[in-house]
Amino acid sequence: MTATVTAQPDTRLNPLLQIENLSVRFASKRGEVTALDNVDLTVPKGEFLSIAGPSGCGKSTLLKVVAGLTIATSGSARLRDTVVKNPRRDIGYVFQRAALLEWRNVRGNILLQAEMRGMDKAKASRRADELIEMTGLTGFENAMPHELSGGMQQRVSLCRALLHEPDVLLMDEPFGALDALTRERMNIELHRIWRETQTTVILVTHSVAEAVFLANRVVVMSPRPGRILETIDVPLGNDRDYGATMEHPEFVRIAAKVRDLLGATHASD
Repeated sequence: MTATVTAQPDTRLNPLLQIENLSVRFASKRGEVTALDNVDLTVPKGEFLSIAGPSGCGKSTLLKVVAGLTIATSGSARLRDTVVKNPRRDIGYVFQRAALLEWRNVRGNILLQAEMRGMDKAKASRRADELIEMTGLTGFENAMPHELSGGMQQRVSLCRALLHEPDVLLMDEPFGALDALTRERMNIELHRIWRETQTTVILVTHSVAEAVFLANRVVVMSPRPGRILETIDVPLGNDRDYGATMEHPEFVRIAAKVRDLLGATHASD
């Protein structure tokens, strides 16, 4: 299988998320700190968007604003044309650490989402079964977190985030703590799951290769205060073979451009 270059859809069509003139400032002992400055971004339904940038540039803050966990100082984030002001029930969130409850098995950790949201038990159970099969966890339903590898724990975390079928899945450096081989496998699995679920995904990552392999577009941010330096289309089609994509001239070109924008001291794989 080879990666083929295809035209990207117009991102102005069918916008799911619109971020306009967004700035976030925090008060600290040393004075006011600007985490994000005048960020504009439109994300259409079904897109996979990667955000790359140096540490401390406000990437995670941007995700928290979209989730309603952090309030914008100025500007706005609008999801389905509604300004995000409070925590959203239609958002899924995957963090760097799986944060599983040690006293619950795989199935119990996934269904925690249903309990917190008051979901119909039968529907949630069926959805959990679908996600367990989709993520390759079949046979591990009764395993406890300490019996799972780091990659498998993150699969459970992903299932939990997708249980309620969110409009947007936010992922904050979810594979950063994994070894290189496991991270590669998780990239392949995540891309497959995204194709199957058609969920809109926004991924924060420090890995240039990960950002480009997974995304329809890569947003490159500046050091703090975080601003968008450039948004780069990744016209490699949605059906990507890992090895073929990594060797594709367009992948190599885009990855080099992202690294140039980040600067040699900030780009890392």
